[in-house]
Amino acid sequence: VQLVESGGGLVQAGGSLRLSCAASGRTDVIVTMGWFRQPLGKEREFVGRLAGTINFTAYADAVKGRCTISRDKAKNMAYLQIDSLKPEDTGVYFCAAAGKIAAARANDYDYWGQGTQVTVSS
Repeated sequence: VQLVESGGGLVQAGGSLRLSCAASGRTDVIVTMGWFRQPLGKEREFVGRLAGTINFTAYADAVKGRCTISRDKAKNMAYLQIDSLKPEDTGVYFCAAAGKIAAARANDYDYWGQGTQVTVSS
């Protein structure tokens, strides 16, 4: 499975951004799609995930209420919509996929994209 993120950029605080993740290869093995982010100089952190056939979602407290993850299996795409962006949302955002039900641990994910930079200016 190969994952490629797009849609990052520079956004003013209060704005919105939709990140896309294009999956290719053995996409039929994907059970969970997740999003993580890594602020400069900090550890990679969980943002949210969508899992299983019923698309069960879970989000980190830092983005809960501002973030929506969706998936279009027919197009092999996943999306991360973030609203009311804050400067602390700045970081490299990664798309990840797992061949099982996965939650917030990065080690549970089997495949990763290269990341896309999101910068929120105050």
